[in-house]
Amino acid sequence: MSPVNYIPEHAKELSKEEIKRLVKENNVQFIRLQFVDINGQVKNMAVPSIQIDKVLNNELMLDGSSIKGFRNIETSDMYFFPDRKTFSILPWRSKEDGSNVARIICDIHNADGTPFEGCPRCNLKRVIKEAQDLGFVMNVGPEAEFFLFKRDEDSKATTLTHDKAGYYDVGPDDLGEDIRSDIVHTLQNMGFEIEASHHEVAQGQHEIDFKYADTLTTADNVVSFRYAVKAVAAKYGLHATFMPKPVFGINGSGMHCNISLFKDGKNVFFDESRTYQLSQEALWVIGGLLDNVKAFTAVTNPLVNSYKRLVPGYEAPVYLAWSNANRSALIRVPAKRGNATRVELRSPDPSCNPYLALAVILQAAIDGVKNRKEPVLPVEHNIYDMTDKERKRNKIDTLPGSLLEALQFMEKNDVVKAALGEHIFHEFLTSKYKEWDDFRIFVSQWELDRYLERY
Repeated sequence: MSPVNYIPEHAKELSKEEIKRLVKENNVQFIRLQFVDINGQVKNMAVPSIQIDKVLNNELMLDGSSIKGFRNIETSDMYFFPDRKTFSILPWRSKEDGSNVARIICDIHNADGTPFEGCPRCNLKRVIKEAQDLGFVMNVGPEAEFFLFKRDEDSKATTLTHDKAGYYDVGPDDLGEDIRSDIVHTLQNMGFEIEASHHEVAQGQHEIDFKYADTLTTADNVVSFRYAVKAVAAKYGLHATFMPKPVFGINGSGMHCNISLFKDGKNVFFDESRTYQLSQEALWVIGGLLDNVKAFTAVTNPLVNSYKRLVPGYEAPVYLAWSNANRSALIRVPAKRGNATRVELRSPDPSCNPYLALAVILQAAIDGVKNRKEPVLPVEHNIYDMTDKERKRNKIDTLPGSLLEALQFMEKNDVVKAALGEHIFHEFLTSKYKEWDDFRIFVSQWELDRYLERY
């Protein structure tokens, strides 16, 4: 018997009694209290379901000093505050005896009960409130790509792809059809509305698209999506990775974000009386994104490896321009209008912490609207084909070329600092500068192959 699951997307908050009933009806034995650290890595504490009252009454504690970017040892006592809208049974944890495991996503609060300023989810809710005070709700539809790789005889991940298929291919070339179907069913059981799934451009690369949602729900969904994809892939003896550029010479994985602002239930980006049928607010948002993107790229593309993807020639958007159709621009406006009017930011990758990434994107959008930032004119021809002189003549700048460069832009930007808050801003920079230093001093195989014998 399949579990009577709860569908979280856009649903009302469940009462404590409703959750307790679902736990009993589905023979839930353990509840995972889920949150993320500053890098977006899923963390959890599993408690027996007999502790459900303590869970729902915010009585369970964690040691914040053991979590990356949280607290020091002197102020480490913190509390789980579960969001009852996010209760869901984990389909891949169902047992033959009918027992199940559930998860509930939590905010992390200080010992005095106030939201912890270093909790990525609490921080995103703060930025969302700022947008709501201006009357806006941001909806986001992410497109997270991933690779499926084989494991070796010791179950360690390799970079050997499990198929040789390409974009939109079908079986027998596409060996991922059954796995994607299993992932889709798993996500549907968790409440996702899946819109499409297909093989991507590179061998072993895949994409599954789910319906847009409000900013907080989308961030929760991205975390759950990555969690579910990895769990299902493991059932097939494969490793799923959201690493941006795992294999040299082929396309990397992006997470295009389709963004729209709503006010009083209406999409404010659409105005059929104006050029391109885009409202003034839509143009201001584009202006805000373009003006701040070099500074928030460290957050949306947070790994040393991210910048191996952000190079011309592999469909990666590195040029700071916008367009109505041109996929070589950083920002594209898809053709649909009316309530579906949106702008597509094409640079983020799926390794990002979605709570932090959406916080900086939303803050940049707010900055554009508040300060009425007009974007440059759209570029409708292929920027990849332009010479450096032509790009310079058209005033087309580029994204940072390395994590170090991105961090340097971030450090000087007040909009990103406002989006992350003092605590996360400092902890993120400290962590990522350390990551860059670790990379900088490492002697790679490329260097040995190139220099060892020659010099």
